[in-house]
Amino acid sequence: MKKDNMVAMILAGGRGSRLYDLTKKVAKPAVYFGGKYRIIDFPLSNCANSDISVVGVLTQYESVLLNSYVSKDQHWGLDSKDAGVFVLPPREKDETGFGLYRGTADAITQNIDFLDQNEADYVLILSGDHIYKMDYAKMLAAHKAANADCTIAVMEVPLKEASRFGIMNTNEEDIIVEFEEKPAQPKSNLASMGIYIFSYKVLRKYLVADDKNNESNHDFGKDIIPALLNDGKKCLAYRFEGYWKDVGTIDSLWEANMDLLNPDNILDLADPSWKIYTEDVNELPQFIGATGSVDNAYITEGCVVDGTVKNSVLFTNVTVEEGAQVIDSVVMPNCVVKSGAKLVRCLVQENTVIPQGVSLGKKNSEKIDLITRKNAKKEG
Repeated sequence: MKKDNMVAMILAGGRGSRLYDLTKKVAKPAVYFGGKYRIIDFPLSNCANSDISVVGVLTQYESVLLNSYVSKDQHWGLDSKDAGVFVLPPREKDETGFGLYRGTADAITQNIDFLDQNEADYVLILSGDHIYKMDYAKMLAAHKAANADCTIAVMEVPLKEASRFGIMNTNEEDIIVEFEEKPAQPKSNLASMGIYIFSYKVLRKYLVADDKNNESNHDFGKDIIPALLNDGKKCLAYRFEGYWKDVGTIDSLWEANMDLLNPDNILDLADPSWKIYTEDVNELPQFIGATGSVDNAYITEGCVVDGTVKNSVLFTNVTVEEGAQVIDSVVMPNCVVKSGAKLVRCLVQENTVIPQGVSLGKKNSEKIDLITRKNAKKEG
């Protein structure tokens, strides 16, 4: 008997403009996170841990580094026979010419041939820029048990914040009866996480119809899901209760990194039962010098600390010189904090040198200061 085949499609083509200089030359899913990871390691590792063997990564904006990175499918154990991570950029076609993906649904539509070739029974649609752990196999089991056409992962958010999200209104069996995109007066607090499972035969039909609609936004939230609901298709809300964060802004990226320092953080990157896989950088061990002081911090391979680091995350190959202070900050790879310099509530771009004696950031500031290679010498 043929095993049900679920193919994952990771949407990784967004500009990430709210991350400013961090995404000027790098796609948002390739941005660093958590000392040694990149954001896209999380959905890829979730796929590997959920026993999904075929993953398509749909890239577009500043995709050179991301394409090179995800093509090394051995990082996530997806390099066995009949498995792999496949980079799927927009392609030139005879009937359409060359064009960028017009929306989230169009990105899948342009790759229907990929899904056909891999004999998909179910399609898992993911975003490449969220930090979380999820067993997609459990979500698929719920989808099949409900005999659903579409299943949407949701999580409860404070009702006062619900207007920022796509909100699912459900009956007592968690069948979706109404979808509202960022409603001014939300009726529930079940927010869409942008994680969908579709029965492929149903999805394929709707994608083909949407492709021919010149008035469509070619978007799952705006077009495909409302069309399914309007036609009375069965859409299930799958409740998720773990850690999940959209790291689309400087503040949220900083917050997600700082969450790792909380001993009660349920993300727990040290959990051996659900590993987050990444590229092995093969650097020397961290070194804390005689004048170094570390208090509640992530210190990654290759770091040299001769100054003070408190409540901070240091990525690979960061140097903190004697007399320097790094407090409540996130410092990305290959940075140097020169002697006498001070960072407070900052997020520092990779390959940045903080000059000697410069003081950056404010202890009581509501906003996190983004320190880049360009502005490090101008601030303070």
